[in-house]
Amino acid sequence: MTDALQHPAQHADLVPGSVAVVLNPNRLDDADALRRRISERLTKAGWPEPAWFETTADDPGTGQARQAADDGAEVVLVCGGDGTVRAAVQGLAGTRAALGVLPGGTGNLLAGNLGIPTDLDEALDVVLQGDRCRIDVGTVADDGSGAAEPGDGTAFVVMAGIGLDAAIMDDAPTRLKNAAGPVAYVVAAIKHLFDDELRVEVVVDDGEPLRRHVRTVVVGNVGRLQGALELLPDAEADSGVLEVAVLAPRNAWHWLHLLVGVAMRRRHVPRRELLRGSHVVVRAERAERRQVDGDVVEPSTTLDVTVRPAALRVCVPCSC
Repeated sequence: MTDALQHPAQHADLVPGSVAVVLNPNRLDDADALRRRISERLTKAGWPEPAWFETTADDPGTGQARQAADDGAEVVLVCGGDGTVRAAVQGLAGTRAALGVLPGGTGNLLAGNLGIPTDLDEALDVVLQGDRCRIDVGTVADDGSGAAEPGDGTAFVVMAGIGLDAAIMDDAPTRLKNAAGPVAYVVAAIKHLFDDELRVEVVVDDGEPLRRHVRTVVVGNVGRLQGALELLPDAEADSGVLEVAVLAPRNAWHWLHLLVGVAMRRRHVPRRELLRGSHVVVRAERAERRQVDGDVVEPSTTLDVTVRPAALRVCVPCSC
């Protein structure tokens, strides 16, 4: 198990009575071959034949995952990218079903932060032989007024943000993402590096407002980006709190120092301010694009985030 998970785990030594698979057909070159391989591995391990659900343009995984949990699935395997996983988490958070991640996207950030391999068979090994831990789930209020009830708003397990990071996610060329993966985000980042600064007010746990000129504010449940970059070095998936990075580079020299500092995992990085709390509200002077686990959501002047501690069971590598 990764260092990000400290809570005691349940070893996956009991064969579940019911299993489901939610897959994104748009992320698969050969869906039939994938189905056969998953069925073969589950059958060999003595697991039951899974119920199969496919995502659609209208429902990227939330309804399918919720239906699987309602039907009694004890483990729900999700095959797709971060967006598919995030949508499934929306349906699984607060249920007894355990999420099994079978990475199949560009970023696969939850998998990377939890030590889940991107190879299908190795990821299935984690589901079949690993542990089942509880991790936190973040929630972004849809209307900016706060997630008053558990489950309100848009769930995430990686990061949410307002400003530059959302612009990068929104403008990364789809064709380039499919062909070159993370390179597409680099291209989009270069396009936006010198956008106008954003004036924001950041409030953590009803504390004193912090007024800043920033490029972006990122709220994370985990801390690692692609390329093993630790944007939020203290983030732990089961800590019960969220980590916040306020990024405020103003020129190319600032960007260079920031990137080098993050890449070298320095504790104190110029132009990066780190905060921590269970309720984070970012208010901007103008409506800005926002992202939730890489999915761009409705622009708003507010990013209002709360944490739901231990709301999701997930299959992770064995800690033994």
